[in-house]
Formats: sequence, C-alpha cells, structure tokens
Amino acid sequence: MFTRHPAAAVLFHRDGTLIENVADNADPSQVEPMPGAQEALTRMRRAGVQVAVITNQPGVARGRVSPDELHEVNTRVEELLGPFDAWAICVHAEGDGCGCRNPAPGLVLRAADTLHVSPFDCVVIGDAGSDMAAARAAGARGILVPTWQTRREEVEAAREVAGSLTDAVDRVDPLDYGVTLTRHSFTGLMDQAQVVGWSRW
Repeated sequence: MFTRHPAAAVLFHRDGTLIENVADNADPSQVEPMPGAQEALTRMRRAGVQVAVITNQPGVARGRVSPDELHEVNTRVEELLGPFDAWAICVHAEGDGCGCRNPAPGLVLRAADTLHVSPFDCVVIGDAGSDMAAARAAGARGILVPTWQTRREEVEAAREVAGSLTDAVDRVDPLDYGVTLTRHSFTGLMDQAQVVGWSRW
C-alpha cells in the first residue's frame, strides 16, 4: 500500500520516463512518448500541480548532440506531451565534476527554484537510481518507475517503486503552496543547471 504525498510540483526525468530512451538523441523524429506519459501529465496539470523536466544530456559535452539539436528534440517533446513549467538540463559529461548532473541535486534544486517551490514539496519521477539519489540529495520525494534498462540493485535501493507512470501519479496529491524558495547554500549548485529556455546557453 502506498502513501499519497502532497506535492507542489512533479519533476519528470526525460529519457526512459517521459519518452523512450534513445542514447544521445539528436533527431526529433525518434521522440516517442512512454506508455502513460500523456495521461500522467494531463492528470497533474488538471490537478494544478506544476510539471517540469530534469535531464542529463552529456551528448552535448561529447559533441554528439548540438545545442540546436537538443532544442529541436525538446521542442518535439512539448509538441507531443504539452508544455512544461520548467526544464532543467545538465549538458556536462560524467567526469566534469558538475553539481547538476544526477545523482547530484542541482537539477532538482534548479527546477524547484524556477517554479518558486521548495524541493521538499517536489516529487521526482524517474527510471534510474541516479534520479532517486538526486531526489534524496535535494530533499525531494523520489518514485522509481523501472524499465527494462533499470538495474535490479536500483530497484532494491529505491525507497518507493511504482509499476507505471499512472501508478506513480496516483501517489501525488496537489499541494496549495505559495512560498518562494529561499536561496541559501544551494545557489551555487542551481546556477550550474540549464533551465527553461534550453536554447540559451
């Protein structure tokens, strides 16, 4: 039995959660929504819960995806799934030592800051252990929705596991939240994450 959790915002991981995971995807034609993604987003929007995307895109740092291609792919995501209230994107490679790449908390903190909510009032929904680690590090609640690519140890380590995206949003209640997040020691981490207008680098 799961516990319903009041939330001001739901932060969805992009690849493997909202859309099919295509490594270093630079082609909008390859964007395919995951099962249940449209329904889950529609339910959250109708309930007044803000929705955002958090995503690691190291292909930019590797030179496999250009900023323009990333913009085109993300634009296609919104064409298929509707507009999001915020995007927080890490374009660094694994060895860059940034504070935004999951499992670091930077993307969660940046999205929460942009939405003017506390990270403690956010739910992170993702398909990987690194998504759950980022949620914990930021003080958010994490719900893992495993796919065939999710490792068994990631499932075992997750505090909460849902069988589908619709199952995950079943656990979320709208929260009437009107307090702006106070900037403090998280500011340096938040400044490293690209957010909202993803074409602006």
